[in-house]
Amino acid sequence: MLQKLMQAIMPPEKMIEMFIYKIISTLSIEQISEKVPVACEQNKFALLHTYVYHEIVESKGFPIKRKVYIYEICRAKTAATMLTDFPHFSIFMPCKLAIYEENGSTVISTMNMEIMLKAVSSNQELYKEATSLFNTLKTIMKSLTNI
Repeated sequence: MLQKLMQAIMPPEKMIEMFIYKIISTLSIEQISEKVPVACEQNKFALLHTYVYHEIVESKGFPIKRKVYIYEICRAKTAATMLTDFPHFSIFMPCKLAIYEENGSTVISTMNMEIMLKAVSSNQELYKEATSLFNTLKTIMKSLTNI
């Protein structure tokens, strides 16, 4: 019922904005993307996989006119606790960090976890740990915009 109400009163663009946390930068996508591995390491995130998505879709015959990088990152301790208590959260894992070009700027984005984390608040330790993880992820994103 709530879903139908939200769809009725909220334009689709606003709905998606609610679920995304993003920072817009004037730095080039290359300047930002080259800093991701170091920023992850400094903040105790494992960089599991990097997708150069514009190259992937081009290799499948669908070239796009923007560069898009997607990074899968993880904090194993938090992931293990989340999967132990809330295995249905596995569809949101690992954390993703997307960097793409849009309107002459570079966008750094991730899922806005604040909404989702309320669902795990019954486990206060996990909620605190996951909230700290999200805050650190936002710090990483901000650090990527600094020269």
